[in-house]
Amino acid sequence: MGLFEKKTALQTEWENLMKQEQRFLLKRMEKKDTLLNRKLAGKVPPKLQSTLYMGFAKAFELIFEKGTGIIEKTFKKEKMEQDYQVRQYTADVRQDKKALGSFSKKAQGTGAKNLILSGVSGIGMGILGIGLPDIPVFTGMILKDIYEIAIHYGYGYETKEEKYFILLLIQGAVSYGEKLERIDSEINEFIEQEKIPENYEERVQIQRAAGMLSKELLYIKFLQGIPIAGVVGGAYDAVYMQRITEYAGLKYRRRYLVEKKNIFRNKQV
Repeated sequence: MGLFEKKTALQTEWENLMKQEQRFLLKRMEKKDTLLNRKLAGKVPPKLQSTLYMGFAKAFELIFEKGTGIIEKTFKKEKMEQDYQVRQYTADVRQDKKALGSFSKKAQGTGAKNLILSGVSGIGMGILGIGLPDIPVFTGMILKDIYEIAIHYGYGYETKEEKYFILLLIQGAVSYGEKLERIDSEINEFIEQEKIPENYEERVQIQRAAGMLSKELLYIKFLQGIPIAGVVGGAYDAVYMQRITEYAGLKYRRRYLVEKKNIFRNKQV
């Protein structure tokens, strides 16, 4: 780019995204052991993590197989799709920063609303000492949030490819260090190629996501199972929802911008 050549809105949006992605990765290069986790270490039943793992795996399987329609009843899918089409038409016509930025702004608004719902649900169950039964509800809230973000950027969520992308997003959001970098690279590769790996098995990917969630949320779900004290554990539902929402928003935004860059490049040829 020449010294006095003005950046396009797409270039500016891409540069802003790269900075935000880098900040997200840098914050999670190392997992910090919390005082809460140190206090609960040794008190958690040995079989709890495997129970959590099975709970998350079953929740993903049931929702992917039968529950997507139920989740869709909790938001106005058709209206959201129409809103996306209006924003996309506006972006195509105006091609300015405000129009491009409207996609991420809309997705962030959805995330904030679901974040509140997740926190209220988690705290309510924590008061009653309900920990493990919260897993299907929490999993449903995660997927509801991601589904809505996907629609805001013009993507679906029911194909094998989209489920692969969603499960990777969840894994990346609860990972740290080299593992996060590896998963982030896998996500970026999918965004560039729009292809799932050869010999991909959805069951295995579900198991990986369930394993990471059960490990990350072990102490929190244990605490949530204790009446009254479980309020603290329930509140952490919102903390992890926020992290998953932020990461999913960044990656759907990246996917959208890569698609727009490719369209622009093809027009130049």
